[in-house]
Amino acid sequence: MKQNYNIADFMAIQRNSWPLADQNFAALSQVRERSFQFDGFVVKAQFNPERIRSSAAKTDQATIAQRPCFLCQAHRPAEQRALDFRGRYELLVNPYPIFHQHLTIVDYQHRPQLIAGRLPDLLDLARELSGFTIFYNGPQCGASAPDHFHFQAAPRNAMPVDTDAERFLQGKGEILIQSSATSVVAAPPGYLRQLLVFQSTKREELTQLVEQAISFLPQQAEHDEPMLNILANFNNNCWQIMLFPRQKQRPDQYFAEGDDQLLMSPASVEMGGLAILPRYEDFNKISRDDLADILEQVSLDKAIFEEIKQKLAP
Repeated sequence: MKQNYNIADFMAIQRNSWPLADQNFAALSQVRERSFQFDGFVVKAQFNPERIRSSAAKTDQATIAQRPCFLCQAHRPAEQRALDFRGRYELLVNPYPIFHQHLTIVDYQHRPQLIAGRLPDLLDLARELSGFTIFYNGPQCGASAPDHFHFQAAPRNAMPVDTDAERFLQGKGEILIQSSATSVVAAPPGYLRQLLVFQSTKREELTQLVEQAISFLPQQAEHDEPMLNILANFNNNCWQIMLFPRQKQRPDQYFAEGDDQLLMSPASVEMGGLAILPRYEDFNKISRDDLADILEQVSLDKAIFEEIKQKLAP
């Protein structure tokens, strides 16, 4: 049964009762952006100093074990309220936002950040929050809390990939599967990162196809799932999933020293075409070539991606 969530009212209540959240959402009006034009698409850069907590987060097991989980209810700020989603997830206002409406969607239980078995939940969330794009950061692909399962949500079309995916589905991408209910396309060469776009009116069929694609991705022995980012939305009675396969958590520039360093840690938002830079010096100096290099570094190897496309195509 569909439930109506009034996110605007929920956010207004939280901003009225939570000074930290109100301050940080108000600060978004002062956020600076730059746009970089590529061949038929745009990548944007956003200077957002409050996101330093996420960009610079240490996600190794030792660090995680030593800190309280900030997504668990017992450790969240007293001012933070939640909306229930089917007794499985809590919808929270993200107090360090990238978007004017930014939610974190957390499991009630403290369970690890793994997508296995969660795709039906992702599709349900996309349908219930139909004006939003729901996204998942893998534990080595941008999740700053890899010990506690969570999605996030941003207004649909707040990231360039939402409109890019529509163009790919309308003929600009490489068609892998096409039927009356379901389409799967790959982003064309030159998109800087590997991307599969799935669209379907059939929930179970879509789930199976995405699960199959994930099963084809390479997995490192020390990781519990392949490296990936996933975004999903629901529009015109149709689901859309965008799958970014990855091969690297952070680019070389992140670890460089002096003027060569760029503190950019790609997650779903960056793969979606919006590069978050918490330091002004990085925002000021980053170039079109830097963005292309960073996205290509963290994206799955092109040759491996070609093999996956061949496996998916009937």
